[in-house]
Amino acid sequence: MGKLDGKVAFITGAARGQGRSHALRLAQEGADIIAVDICAQIDTVAYPMATSEDLAQTVKEVEAFDRRIVATEADVRDYDAMKAAVDSAVAELGPIDIILANAGIAPQGAENPDEVKTFRDVVEVNLFGVWNTVQAGVPSMIAKGQGGSIVLTSSTQGLSGAGGNGSGAGDGYAASKHAVVGLMRTFTNWLAQYSIRVNTVHPTGVNTPMVVNDVMQKFLTENPDATAMLGNLLPVPMLEAIDISNAIAWLVSDDARYVTGVTLPVDAGFLAK
Repeated sequence: MGKLDGKVAFITGAARGQGRSHALRLAQEGADIIAVDICAQIDTVAYPMATSEDLAQTVKEVEAFDRRIVATEADVRDYDAMKAAVDSAVAELGPIDIILANAGIAPQGAENPDEVKTFRDVVEVNLFGVWNTVQAGVPSMIAKGQGGSIVLTSSTQGLSGAGGNGSGAGDGYAASKHAVVGLMRTFTNWLAQYSIRVNTVHPTGVNTPMVVNDVMQKFLTENPDATAMLGNLLPVPMLEAIDISNAIAWLVSDDARYVTGVTLPVDAGFLAK
């Protein structure tokens, strides 16, 4: 028996990295999965983004836990696409109990970036995409009438002044991750009447393709101040995706049934500095 038996979890950015890890961890606890990912490149993002093959791998690994999964390629910036993905999956799996708004980009390191377009893309994915995710998924949760749990993925940069450097990528990332906290707090107040809990999770650097890639590593090498900014207090350079997934598995379970409106760092002491 898993802690999430019979639950349906809607997860964005599910093709790889933290999103895939969350899908597998929740499936391990008995949840069925609605997996969404863009599976395409955004022009202002210099590192390779997830592919259709990545999303197919997530499907394969979830099914290995004998759980159902409906996977859709959709852009979190497109509300209509998100709603269509949700409606189709709910028709197959049943109403949503858990929403993980995980999809995000960090386009630092591009050569000769269009700063204005980069800022817009970061905010549209990391903030507008989170709003779209909740707006598309929560009506099913409300209609079910049995409460639920929503976790929005922010960052340590959503609770810290670090990260802004006058660039569209750095400023957009820090600002959008702060704004996700604002969304969480307003959603918390809106959805409490339905016994739906809303929290944010704030990872430090995590060993995923968004961070561990040639573009980001070159950026960090050429910007030692940024590298210093990313240092943790505990002697670990980066966390693994499962460390964030374990925290989320607790947040969405009945073990955390009265935890709402919380900004939960999973950061190896980063924010205590």
